[in-house]
Amino acid sequence: MSKLTLFVVSLLLSASVDVVAQDVYEQCEDTCTHIHGIDLSHYQGEVFWEHIGANAKMAYVYLKATEGGDRIDHMYKRNIELAQNNGVKVGSYHFYRPKTEQKRQLENFKMQCLPGDQDLLPMVDIETTGGLSTDEFCDSLMLFIQLVEKEYKQKPLLYTYTNFYNKHLCGKIDGYPLMIAQYTDSEPVLADGRDITMWQYTSKGRIAGVSGYIDKSRFMGEHVLSEILFRHIINQVSEE
Repeated sequence: MSKLTLFVVSLLLSASVDVVAQDVYEQCEDTCTHIHGIDLSHYQGEVFWEHIGANAKMAYVYLKATEGGDRIDHMYKRNIELAQNNGVKVGSYHFYRPKTEQKRQLENFKMQCLPGDQDLLPMVDIETTGGLSTDEFCDSLMLFIQLVEKEYKQKPLLYTYTNFYNKHLCGKIDGYPLMIAQYTDSEPVLADGRDITMWQYTSKGRIAGVSGYIDKSRFMGEHVLSEILFRHIINQVSEE
């Protein structure tokens, strides 16, 4: 192969890499007008919240607070304090473990998810049956959801992914707002036709202030941020 040919091939490869890089870093919020947000846990490590607070395209963040009966995300307290110090609307979520006693899980969650710190509804992360049958799992889950609703005096936001919902949750959690994870170009559609409030559309998003990948979500259709505001925030707005 001649030197000229090698040079041309090198230029073409370089151009291809540039195009791929552009595609990778082009984010959904760069090309649409939906309301976008992110969720974070200790997996993202140290977050530079001043950058996220300055990002006008990110309207909210959900932070992992707890898991099961005794796990606490060690970055939670730092993250929620700095998020609010930088003007980010914040909510907290609990990763549900179906075989762990529900009251124990609620105690774990409420010790971290303090009402005075919340801008958004509490969220329950539902990703595993824990080896239970669908009926046993749904009985376990509903007991926990009802405990959360009673504790915070409002319906929690429920997070799960399309296939899990279709297999285990169809018709079982009507009346609760949903965030559905589905990492495809097409919007999620649930088997029972349930309305979806929010769509977590990628686990490989990028944002200034966080090294590595990040989960991103957006509101569906005509849904808006006010629908998931923690009730004390709504009361304050109505009183002003």
